[in-house]
Amino acid sequence: MDFELSEEHLAFQDMVHKWVDKEAPKSWARELERDEHNYPFALWEKFTDAGFHGVGIAEEFGGQGGDVVMQMILGRELARSLAGLAWIWGITSFAGSKSIGIYGSESQKQKFLPQIAAGKLRAAIAFTEPGGGTDVLGALRTEAVRGDGGWILNGEKIWSSSAHVADYLLVLGRTDKNVAKRHQGVTLFWVPAKSPGVKITSLPKLGMRSMGSCAVHFENVFVPDDLVLGEPGRAWYMLLPTLNNERIMVAAFCMGVLDGVLEDALDYMKQRKAFGKTIGEFQILQHYVADMAIWRQAGHLMLHYTADLQSKGKPCHMESSMLKVLASEYAVNAADLGIQILGGMGYSAETDMQRYWRDARLWRIGPITNEMARNGIAEGLGLPRSF
Repeated sequence: MDFELSEEHLAFQDMVHKWVDKEAPKSWARELERDEHNYPFALWEKFTDAGFHGVGIAEEFGGQGGDVVMQMILGRELARSLAGLAWIWGITSFAGSKSIGIYGSESQKQKFLPQIAAGKLRAAIAFTEPGGGTDVLGALRTEAVRGDGGWILNGEKIWSSSAHVADYLLVLGRTDKNVAKRHQGVTLFWVPAKSPGVKITSLPKLGMRSMGSCAVHFENVFVPDDLVLGEPGRAWYMLLPTLNNERIMVAAFCMGVLDGVLEDALDYMKQRKAFGKTIGEFQILQHYVADMAIWRQAGHLMLHYTADLQSKGKPCHMESSMLKVLASEYAVNAADLGIQILGGMGYSAETDMQRYWRDARLWRIGPITNEMARNGIAEGLGLPRSF
């Protein structure tokens, strides 16, 4: 089994790696994320100029093309420096190009995909409810009822990242209560963020700072029929194929964090002196970076294996869940050891270890908690449903 990248993928990886070092270095990332309320429009524009918003969008719609492996490469290289700020690219890629590109109508693709590819449209995901978290369907209270030529949407969402600067919100709402199972009767709406009745408020948080996370309130928001994605009532069936892609991309971001942590730890250990020698000579610290390298290699192999399955259209739900758990826990553990290696400087906002830790910590929680992912893995092994 060969997971060597193709020449095209290797060339793309090399280009993005060099681009990140030049255009989005860690020092700039630290500056960008200091202000929780200042969305990094300059970073978005740099992604636009580089053509990154078009990765994964077919050329016929103005994109760069590229499979899930290419998207994985981009996400990992961006996160090596940007950590959670890489989501500035990832959110619209998933909410916009993935969603519309997979289950949007031809007219929706023609209208929106070129705008996304050109960096002229930002999107946000509005699935999670205040009382729900991972239990998206069980907690779903956002509802839409039929109106004249569309739907009337009411409800509330939380942790909608970048909603305050989004042009459109990808919203999950219930459109039919008379269903046998809760995954039935739910619909996806592509809601203009500035529609009358939409109220967006910011939420303070530990990491993922300057891209912002928000609560979104919908009060009698009218959504025309042409902004319904796919068939009403069947949203969950449409979303399932995209969940693997989302987990693979989260894992790619986590692996990028691990790359950045190991890079910084090695640099510091070669320069910092204590007790008359460089700290890279201390056995315990060598063990710390050896562990990081082991985690990185294991995560790297599983990431490429799962992305390869996804790109070939093969089943990989179990693998993508395992990958997400493994990569997120490795990234957090590595960042925590990175802080320990740097000591007080690891805790300082003048270095990146604390930023890597704060951002990676979220990926153990979202888009699905690692506990819930483990439940699904166990159920896939033939054990009874535990929730």
